[in-house]
Amino acid sequence: MLKHLLIILTVVTFCAGPARAQDAAAPFDNDLQRMSEILGALHYLRGICGNNEGNKWRNEMQALVDAETPSGERRTRMIAGFNRGYNGFQQTYRTCTPAASIAIRRYIDEGSRISRDLTARYAN
Repeated sequence: MLKHLLIILTVVTFCAGPARAQDAAAPFDNDLQRMSEILGALHYLRGICGNNEGNKWRNEMQALVDAETPSGERRTRMIAGFNRGYNGFQQTYRTCTPAASIAIRRYIDEGSRISRDLTARYAN
């Protein structure tokens, strides 16, 4: 399931389109912000649940930012989303619990769904 999410995330990052000269909002910005939050949450939760993935989810976020090349406020919102996802769970969980494991599964499912939807709508 994680491989599936990573493959779809990679497709989305390449389908996001070329760098924009302006800081105009894209029609998929809300989805990118949500994806950023999910990646932040996964970076924290997978770490406390002993998955030994290191910076995998942070690197996925960096790949998303690099592919989308947002500037100004768009970039700030994406990074803030990642931090919000990370910090929200950092304040709630100190160790891996059954609820944290459920949250991981739900976020992977949601991230996969967002990736599929974005690919279906915006990939040409």
